[in-house]
Amino acid sequence: MLHIRQMEKDKADIFQVSCPGCNMVLWIDPDTREVIKSERPKKKKGSLDDLLLKEKKKKDEMDQRFSSTADLVEKKRKVAQDKFAQAFDKLKED
Repeated sequence: MLHIRQMEKDKADIFQVSCPGCNMVLWIDPDTREVIKSERPKKKKGSLDDLLLKEKKKKDEMDQRFSSTADLVEKKRKVAQDKFAQAFDKLKED
């Protein structure tokens, strides 16, 4: 659903259309049906504390991923060593 407001400019009716999803605003000439002007919504500027908190959260997630990946690699290495030891012992028996 779009919000439409009619504006007067130089004796021509210009429609201002606002998108509720992205909040973009378009000014449309009804005669030519061309977009005269478009305006993106201004992004909210966060505080430095919010940015630091967000970056700390990212760092913690990456550290957790790294440690879980390191654990997985260690488990795979241990399984490979066990299989090698079993194969080596089996070879000694023969």
